[in-house]
Amino acid sequence: MAVSTMNDWFNQKILDPFYQILSRGMEPKQLAFSAALGITLGIFPICGVTVLLCGIAIALLGSLCHAPTVMLANFVATPIELSLVVPFLRFGEVISGGPHFPLTSEALKKVLTGQASHEVLLSIAHALLGWLVASPLFLAALYIIFFPFFKILVRKFGSVSLTPSKSPNLFTEIRLKVRDV
Repeated sequence: MAVSTMNDWFNQKILDPFYQILSRGMEPKQLAFSAALGITLGIFPICGVTVLLCGIAIALLGSLCHAPTVMLANFVATPIELSLVVPFLRFGEVISGGPHFPLTSEALKKVLTGQASHEVLLSIAHALLGWLVASPLFLAALYIIFFPFFKILVRKFGSVSLTPSKSPNLFTEIRLKVRDV
């Protein structure tokens, strides 16, 4: 039952919006750039700020990016964001030559009691530095990876005509199939 619910959630929140984006026949270059931008901004090492960053990028770039694709990619990048906070922190420490922020239970106690405010701010600055240096590389690599895929997907799904008997929520080609055990 839980697997079916998870499958339904994934289809409704990720695959169906993705299919709707593809069915509108956007340019593969624009979709690849937008997805790469959404993921790159979505891995920003301060949680809760990525939607605001994406909104600012959409406002600044205007028609150069596709807003729904940027936001969907940002949403998909959330688990990746959480897993990259520590690598960005360590990368920023290496770049700046700054002190190593300990990730121990003792350091957590100091953070929670407010005794390590300077160290926490410095670690946030290191994580931001790590992201700032790595993000152009991520953006370029993701664009290079995504462009051929979007070229194929737009060709396959971009000219789909939706008739009343065919709902846009029926994305059967990519839906996850779960076998009941």
